[in-house]
Amino acid sequence: MARTVGALGEFLRARRSLVRPGQVGLEPGPARQVPGLRREEVAMLAGVSTDYYVQLEQGRENRPSTQVLDALARVLRLDFDTHAHLRSLATHDAVLRNADTIPTPAGHALTDLIERWVAVPAMLVRPWMDVVARNSAADALYDGLVLRDNLARMAFLDERVAEFVPDTEHLARCTVATLRASAGPEPHAPRMVELIGELSLRSESFRRLWARHDAHRKGSAVKRFIHPMVGPLTLHQHVLTLPDDPELQLWLYQAEPGSESEHALTRLLSTAARPTVAFPADAG
Repeated sequence: MARTVGALGEFLRARRSLVRPGQVGLEPGPARQVPGLRREEVAMLAGVSTDYYVQLEQGRENRPSTQVLDALARVLRLDFDTHAHLRSLATHDAVLRNADTIPTPAGHALTDLIERWVAVPAMLVRPWMDVVARNSAADALYDGLVLRDNLARMAFLDERVAEFVPDTEHLARCTVATLRASAGPEPHAPRMVELIGELSLRSESFRRLWARHDAHRKGSAVKRFIHPMVGPLTLHQHVLTLPDDPELQLWLYQAEPGSESEHALTRLLSTAARPTVAFPADAG
């Protein structure tokens, strides 16, 4: 319990350091000793006492009301996903409740299904971004990336990712925020704990972004790639969480019909081979 409460205080301290006084209608003033907002400023703007807010940061108050959380989210300028993450910290509602998950029969059935989608790159991905299944189209899309079996390691540790993605900073921010939302108040799954520790040790960029406490739940987005065989690709990404296995997501990529990207993707997929990943024994 103490660690979860500590996570709430760590989150509040990190997020108030990112808000500048001018963003919330305050004068910066001289000789500020802290980046961002002071504790008393957050308390005043949220309509709570300074003592109560200090208790939240110090872990001496661990059940703030929904109204208080909503007020803090407004003051700290949180987006929808980060606001939801704040609520999970306050209610101790861990997103990953289990240890590493054994592949399910539904997952194996989906592996067979996505293999038949010859024109749609598709992957099955765990919350710690292990790719546990990938069809031939996705195999062709990610061809050449050494660390593609874990998308977080790929984003931060694969030397070729800068040649594959035009905006690596955006990829890094999105990856970290997705991991933060998946981890919830406290990383529970051993694979998640191991991954966060490894990236924290090996990547200064990861450490910097992890300290921001951004959170993002994947849905639909536009992704841009620079493929070594066919050049620029603009694809619509759709991420679906499976109702019978909430710790498994289906990632799909689709080009706009009639677009240059669709023509390029068609050329690329004409050379696609069989998938190389399909629920290996150690997928967890």
